[in-house]
Amino acid sequence: MASSFFLLHTILTRRRDSNTQSHTLKSFFFFMPTTLALATSFLILFYISSTSNLFFIHPHHLHITHHPIRPSIILENPPAISTFAPPEPVVTSTISDFAINGGVLGETEGQEKLKKRVAPHLVGKYINDKKLFHDKDFFLDNYKEMNRSLKIYVYPHGRDDPFANVLLPVDFEPEGNYASESYFKKVLMKSHFITKNPSKANLFFLPFSIARLRHDPRVGIDGIQDFIRDYIFNITHQYPYWNRTGGADHFYVACHSIGRSAMEKAIEVKLNAIQVVCSSSYYLSSYVAHKDASLPQIWPRQGDPPNLALERTKLAFFAGSMNSPVREKLLQVWRDDSEISVHFGHLKTSYAEELLASKFCLQVKGFEVNTARIGDALYYGCVPVIIANHYDLPFQDILNWQSFSVVVATLDIPLLKKILRGISIEEYLVLQRNVLKVREHFQWHLSPVDLDAFYMVMYELWLRRSTLRVST
Repeated sequence: MASSFFLLHTILTRRRDSNTQSHTLKSFFFFMPTTLALATSFLILFYISSTSNLFFIHPHHLHITHHPIRPSIILENPPAISTFAPPEPVVTSTISDFAINGGVLGETEGQEKLKKRVAPHLVGKYINDKKLFHDKDFFLDNYKEMNRSLKIYVYPHGRDDPFANVLLPVDFEPEGNYASESYFKKVLMKSHFITKNPSKANLFFLPFSIARLRHDPRVGIDGIQDFIRDYIFNITHQYPYWNRTGGADHFYVACHSIGRSAMEKAIEVKLNAIQVVCSSSYYLSSYVAHKDASLPQIWPRQGDPPNLALERTKLAFFAGSMNSPVREKLLQVWRDDSEISVHFGHLKTSYAEELLASKFCLQVKGFEVNTARIGDALYYGCVPVIIANHYDLPFQDILNWQSFSVVVATLDIPLLKKILRGISIEEYLVLQRNVLKVREHFQWHLSPVDLDAFYMVMYELWLRRSTLRVST
């Protein structure tokens, strides 16, 4: 009897344990999907918060360019972005405290200043990952090859030509807002790149000047399209070179904004030839990405750059005409600000003094996206802030603009001060140091200097040269 009772107790106990275990398993499997869903949600939120600007603005992401880069030509080998996010320095000094000796500290002196004025744990941890060139070694190797082998044939015109003033280089030193166009042709015609043998030419230059046509009373603005159409008709019937490639190995240079519509009656030029132009906006139907190149709009200047050892007391500066909605927005938001100086009228001090006194100089889209203010800012050691969407910056295939400028979307004008003040002292010093390095590439000389604006434009042409030939 006892054994039977013991057996029954054992059976009941095991059944109860089995039921308990079964219930536990059922509960586990019932709650497991909910648990996994919650865990996944937390992981997604953590990932978003650590990689997105949705929750905060990471200082290293403030000046990433957002204009499209042309993948078929670009040389960029982007460096790894530093993940170091420096905390606020435990000092009250401004950027200008460090901007001495031309706005740039020597390595030893700069480190000593940082040790004294910045939190000790920051010193030595800032990583300069902003290279001036996308790939300097690649560029220099190709630059040497370009100097050695690039040959350009210019369609010949004599001084007795009725339009010699349009087709030949100017007989004076170029000046004004559109001097880049005249400088290029004047320097090219005396350079070693010219060949009189078209069979050796890599490229063919169409030497008409848009700026000169505009001021010629026989042509004027309304007659430019007809002039270009007739000029292309003449060379295609007098010479065989255009017809071999459909114009793909031909180019012209224009800086005046009227050049954007000059080819409307010569569509084959717009679609096939290389257009080296200042108006290099992706919004213009006349500008073709991949094929065309941006020409820097630079005021000619003689002599050495100005003394840059002045204290830069202003955060940002702009002066210009009120000729675009973007500039109207800039004035509306920052008209009375104490740190961002915006002027649309007469300046109390000289333009040069304002540039020298400012840390950042604003390049704001006007009637055209291009502006000579970029060259001005670089010349006076001021970090350019480019406020324009979808703009092919000059020498973009060669230079890493992130290393010496800040690009801000037009919609972010209300955030401008937050963006600029979010750039650390160390980052600003890197940007300004690179400004001083890069400005040699944005200067014209009647006798070209190695790596100056003329040679940089020639390299852009070298990248776009065509070997396509069609038998005739």
